[in-house]
This record gives sequence, structure tokens and C-alpha cells, in this order.
Amino acid sequence: MPRAYVCLRQTRARYALTGICSDVKVCGSSQMISLVLDAAGYTMKSLPWIRWTLGLLLLCTADADSGRKPNFVFMMVDDLGIGDLGCYGNTTLRTPNIDRLALEGVKLTQHIAAAPLCTPSRAAFLTGRYPIRSGMAATGRMGVFLFSASSGGLPQEEITFAKAVKGQGYSTAVIGKWHLGLNCEDSADHCHHPNSHGFDYFYGTIMTHLRDCQPGHGSVLHFVHGYIPYKALSIGLVSLVLLHIKGMITVPRRVVFGFLVLVGVVVSLFSLLVYTFPNLNCFVMRGQDIVEQPYTSEYLTQRMTSEAIEFLERNSERPFLLFFSFLQVHTGLFASPLFRGKSQHGLYGDAVMEVDWSVGQIMQTLERLNLKENTLVYMTSDQGPHLEEISIHGEMHGGYSGIYKAGKSTNWEGGIRIPGILHWPGVLPAGKVIDEPTSNMDIFPTVLNLAGVSKPSDRVIDGHDLMPLLQGQVERSEHEFMFHYCNAQLNAVRWHPPNSNAIWKAFLFTPDFYPENSSACFHTHICLCIKPFVTLHDPPLLYDLSKDPTESTPLSPDTEPQFFSVLEVIRGAVNRHAESLKPVPVQVSPLQIVWKPWLQPCCSSLSQLCTCERDHQIEKLRKRKE
Repeated sequence: MPRAYVCLRQTRARYALTGICSDVKVCGSSQMISLVLDAAGYTMKSLPWIRWTLGLLLLCTADADSGRKPNFVFMMVDDLGIGDLGCYGNTTLRTPNIDRLALEGVKLTQHIAAAPLCTPSRAAFLTGRYPIRSGMAATGRMGVFLFSASSGGLPQEEITFAKAVKGQGYSTAVIGKWHLGLNCEDSADHCHHPNSHGFDYFYGTIMTHLRDCQPGHGSVLHFVHGYIPYKALSIGLVSLVLLHIKGMITVPRRVVFGFLVLVGVVVSLFSLLVYTFPNLNCFVMRGQDIVEQPYTSEYLTQRMTSEAIEFLERNSERPFLLFFSFLQVHTGLFASPLFRGKSQHGLYGDAVMEVDWSVGQIMQTLERLNLKENTLVYMTSDQGPHLEEISIHGEMHGGYSGIYKAGKSTNWEGGIRIPGILHWPGVLPAGKVIDEPTSNMDIFPTVLNLAGVSKPSDRVIDGHDLMPLLQGQVERSEHEFMFHYCNAQLNAVRWHPPNSNAIWKAFLFTPDFYPENSSACFHTHICLCIKPFVTLHDPPLLYDLSKDPTESTPLSPDTEPQFFSVLEVIRGAVNRHAESLKPVPVQVSPLQIVWKPWLQPCCSSLSQLCTCERDHQIEKLRKRKE
């Protein structure tokens, strides 16, 4: 029988029907039926064939809900700059597989991360909510989890898109970096583990990949000196010495001795922390079991790619959701021997090329399993590049923001404007470019709508369904306002007025760059959100990104007639937004992120420095090399 393809546009998911309806595909958006016949010898004039097909369609769509729902594959690269990809303008770094995704799908050019740091951005991505709503926005200097034995994490009350689709029969997995907590009260409760948030399968790291996890790259803890108030301590110590010399105060020798002992103890404990950090924090889990501690990073991307492929193969006959969360290109940088030395951009470029290879492997697998036409693929980064990353040998290990200002940890465009590529053959148009404001929070409601799940009514969802915009049913984004937080501090507001091409952006404060003529914070290794590391602005700094996407020239009442009226509208939006916020426990407070020995995951014993190696992926790699 000739094969016919029928596309019924509805507001729900795309279905591949079974049985007699196996040749009929129902796909999604609104109130329009288009019939496409790809049958040898048939044309639109073949009325009997069309009547038969429409009759079959009526029979099949009556049972559409029992058919196959769309699959989801989400790939998130860590600290990737929007300027690192060929499809976003890079001409010196080869990313052919990612570029092909953009060529065959939709490319978003104003895709915004909900936060400029890993932990809060990922919380927003999974839940469709600003991280301040879930308590995943920090109140202190540290905005992410640094220890696996912290007690903070994504609250179980939050609904991730994985948890939301579980009731629809989806198999769900996260492979790679988690960075949203692990334990609450003991080392095995796993209250923040991916399994507690709707993911059936987990293979990856609870923490982010740090310098300490990569031998020869130094320690992230060495940058703690940027947070120590040396100036105040020096002034206090010098003053104390001068007062003692002049006889105005007397400092007993035992006090001096006690102080020196205290300094020695602190230095010793810090040295012990640096020494044990890789063993305690750099480990790979499969499910709820640690399979390698500490891990060897060299082949991690290849191992995780193999895990992703195996997951796709195991679940090819049922709907699935795969979140592939790359450890690359966060420092310490690594690349397997196959890619080392292949790029023009050192180890960073090598790592980007390996990520691109992995994306290609995933897409080839979808094609081999005949899943491409029923799978929505999304590729992005969690935030902008870490511009301050310099190796211990003086090499630049950060990415490229393109034309945009600054990078990770800032709400300048370079810190939050990220790649956004969506691919779904036959459903999304190929080669389309959209410049409307969109957010990584939009994936949550998009998934729920396509999977046939109602949005939660007991909480605010800040994301919007992307399908109408992607398919061209509407031309404007539903995001009139976007609120850009630096930890728990509202840092900037974006306004895209109706019936206007303007994109206004107002900064309430900005980070103090060091050196001053740079667009980074090399003195603290990452820009901070609190005094004395920021400059407050009253009135706020105002930009029109539609005319000044590089944020190079702030507007003033003299250069912009609407200056005060624009700020007035933004203030009103801020007030309405603030009224929508509810108090929640802060998960990234100093008390929650500090190391707690009783929460320490360990696959052997502390006396053995928690060392083990029992991952079958390692054995597979060894056999492959032999």
C-alpha cells in the first residue's frame, strides 16, 4: 500500500499512531489540517485516495491519545559562549554538527539564560521558574554549590519537566552534570538526587567539573584569596603593631603565640581541604551508586556519549526525555586524545570540538533508530563563557561572547545570551532565525504542552510555550518583561514593548571590572553581586538593545526622549514581579553550601580517601583501545 503522511495540526503533541494508522502522523499546533501525500502515482487530484485517507484519519485520530508521544533530547553545554559556534558567527572553530542542527532547525538569537551561573540557571531550566522562586538564588557571595556534602539543593516540592511527564509514560534520564544538590540529612538520603526529581536514570556527576578534578590544573580553592579582605586585615594588624610599639597597648606573648598557632591550624586545614577535594567531590554516579571516585576526566565525554546512546537504544520503542548535560567546557578543561591539539584555540577549542562530535553521535543515533522525525532536540549553554579562566600556565581557558559584553556571572548580554537551537524535522521549519526574546525557562511549558500535561496551577511558571513562535503562528515572544537576577539581587530588567522593535534594558547595578578597561573581574576570578564589588545606578543605566546590542553606550534624558517614561514602566513591572514572589527557604545560603562531613558521599571509606573504580564504561574504553 502506498505510504501517506497526514499532518493534523492540534494544540497537543505529535503522535505516530500504531496498527492500521502506522502510516499516519498527527502533529501539532492549531486549528488547521494539511494533507500531504507522498505516494507514487498519486496527486491531489486523486479524490478517492484523499477520501480514503481522510476517513482513515478520522478513525485514527479518535484514538490519538494512545499513540506515541514526541521524544525530547536536550543538550546543555557548560560555560559555552554564544560566539564559540559557527552558526553564531565563529569562523575559526569548527562545529559542523551543531551548525547542521541550526541549518535544519530554528536558531534563536536572543535566547536568555534565567541566571548567569550554573546552579540557578539549571534550576530555572528544569522548572520553568526564576530561581528566586525555588530558593536556588544565593544571598551571599557564593552562588553555586562547591561541595558534594552540602545540604542545599533543588527542593522536592519543585516540579521539573521530567517529573511532569512521568505520568505520560515517559522514560527519563539525565546524563552528565547535575549541580543541584544531593543529600539533606545523611549521606544516603539523596533527597536532591535526579531520581527525586523525575529522572529514572542518572549517569554523571553531582558537582560541576572543577580545576581540582583535572590533575595539573591547580585548585579552584586557590581563588579564595579574592574573597579575603586582605586590606582590612592588613590595616588592623599594622595598627595593632604600631600601638604595641608606642606602648599604647600591650599584647601578651601568649596571645601572639596563640594567634600564630591559629594561623598554622587554618593553613593546615586549608591544605588538607585542597589535597582531599578531588576525592571528595569529583566522582561519577550511576543511579544512586558511586562508580568512580575520583574520576579520570580524559574520556568522560566519550563515556557519557556512550551512556546517552545506550539510553536511546533501550527506549526507542517508548517515549523518552533525555537531558544530556555536558561537563565540558567548564574548567579544568579536558579533551580526549582524539581531539587534543585539533583546534586553533588550544585546549578550550579542542573541548568544544569534542562536544560537537558528541552532538553528532546523538543525532546519528536518532537517525539510525528512525526517531528524528518524532524527537524535539534542543541545544544550548547554561550561561555565557567564563572569561576570567586562565590556566596555571597563563593560557586563556575561557570562551567567546561574540559581539556581546562580558561573560558568566554577569547580566551583561555576554553572560546570559546563549545559543538556542531547536530541531524537529517536519514540525519546525528548517533554517529559521528568530530574534525575539526567549528564555531557557520556556522549555518547561513547551515540553508539558507537547506531552499533553497541564501546567501546574499552584505556582507561577515564568516560561512560555515556544511552539507558536517556532512554527510561525505568532511573530512576537510572550516575554514582554524579563528579570535578570545576580544571585538573589534583581540586577537588570528587559522590556520588549508591544508594537515596538525596541528592547529596553535597565541595570540597577553593574559589576566593577578589573582591570577597569576590561569586561571581566580578574581580581575575584568571577564577578560578584554585592558591595564593594558593584556600582549602584540611580537612575538605572538604560540601553536599547535593538540599536546597541553590545551595550556600549548608555542612554540619557538628552539622547533618549523616552528615558524617564521607559524607566517608569519598568519600575511598575518590577513592583508587580516583586508581589508575585513568595518567601521560600534559601538553598544556596552559607549554612546550606558549607561542607558537612556526615553528608559526604564515599564509595569506600574516608581512611581510603573514598577511592573506587567500578564503572563498566571504563572497561569498555580499555577494550576499545586494545
